[in-house]
Amino acid sequence: MKDESLENNIVSLSNRGWSERRLAREFAVSRGRVRRLLYHHAAERENGTEKIEKPAVASSKLDLYKADITDLLEKYKNPPITNQRIFELIKERGYTGGLTMVSERCRTIVRDYIVTVRGKKSPEPIVCVETAPGERGSHDWSDYFINFTLTGLENITFLSFILNYSRRQYIELVEDKSQSTLLRGLMNAFSYLEGVPREIKSDNQKACVDHWELGRPVFNKTYLGFCTHYRTVPLTIHPGKPRENLKVERPFHYLEKSFLNGREFRDREDLKRQLALWLTEYNDVRRHRTTGRKPVEMHVGELPFLHPLPQSPYDASTIDYRVVNNESCIQWDGYYYVVPRGYIYESCPVRVDDKQITVYSPLCHPLVTHPIAEKGRKDRYIGRTSRVAQPRIEAAELAARLEAFGTPMQQYIAEVKRYYPTSYLHHWKRLLSLKVNYRVEDILAAVRRASKHHVYQVQSVENFLKINAGLPD
Repeated sequence: MKDESLENNIVSLSNRGWSERRLAREFAVSRGRVRRLLYHHAAERENGTEKIEKPAVASSKLDLYKADITDLLEKYKNPPITNQRIFELIKERGYTGGLTMVSERCRTIVRDYIVTVRGKKSPEPIVCVETAPGERGSHDWSDYFINFTLTGLENITFLSFILNYSRRQYIELVEDKSQSTLLRGLMNAFSYLEGVPREIKSDNQKACVDHWELGRPVFNKTYLGFCTHYRTVPLTIHPGKPRENLKVERPFHYLEKSFLNGREFRDREDLKRQLALWLTEYNDVRRHRTTGRKPVEMHVGELPFLHPLPQSPYDASTIDYRVVNNESCIQWDGYYYVVPRGYIYESCPVRVDDKQITVYSPLCHPLVTHPIAEKGRKDRYIGRTSRVAQPRIEAAELAARLEAFGTPMQQYIAEVKRYYPTSYLHHWKRLLSLKVNYRVEDILAAVRRASKHHVYQVQSVENFLKINAGLPD
């Protein structure tokens, strides 16, 4: 170790004319040490002092196996070999260090050396790109668990849309993350912000992006149609890079701190009410940390650059098919909506939005429209004024719908009625219900086969269809 006191005495006395021999004898050190001290002192006065010294590298048990580790990393690249497997292999070759909690130092030596050899990827710097007025908006979801005072703990989803220039933001409480919910939420955001930016950026959610191909996103057709209707260009972040959408990610953090923190909510409706007040009375008028201005003030300057809203909003309703059950109802989201009689076992188109559901005939003529059932409603039947008996199909109506299948069916139901004069209606209903799962051509093929063998039990027709449906007669 460096002896500062000895060095000071030797340098001071040397300046007074003491010789190296006399200094060595006086301080009981060798003349070589005296000479080195004087030499280093003169060099430091001439060239300056290096304050940071490189630490001495101590030898390690791992030194003999570093070449083996390099070879293993080079050999097993795809997929890359794990640290644990490397330790096992060098252990087989004689390494005596450990990789357990008892031998924490040895574990650290192996791990840290592998990190230096692999090369540690440095994180990319965060770059927040500022856009021109009306140029871009961003949207995203965020989930939270909120303990309501009336209903208890619930999982809540927020949809956020923000204008990147003015930072004016719209946030809505939604029921799910479906595409129809997203489109309705974006339409509400456009109305709130009184215009549409030229570009809309999202993450890689399925409601927007079907998949990536050759390094480019393939957007969902419905989402593209929505963007075309509002004359905006869809954009998305690259997979695994959420920082590309920081303009909308950061405001969620602000929502947590400013709105959700330190507040109580009775239920979802109370949360929606308080959120609407917070957006207009606080979030819009606060002074933004980056811009130094209020979002509502900057929005006034951005408004002329936004596309105007179309006169007719985009039709974000869901189109699907439902089979009318034997109660003359179609099922949607756990509730039963009554359909006019005469369409039992028919597959009918259904149009659903956030307010109502419309059922169409198989020929796409509107049959009935019902309001969407409220969440938590106890009565599962919508459109039924009172508890009535299950609707019955008259014999003439059944015969007419079955005879519409074709001549083979006309002959078959006549024979069924002759063989089962008291229960033929039961067999006719089961024949008609086959239309739900099988094509008319397959049903007729099964009926012709049953007639050929004089079999008039519907169960035999069903068994034939289960095995041969879709095969040529």
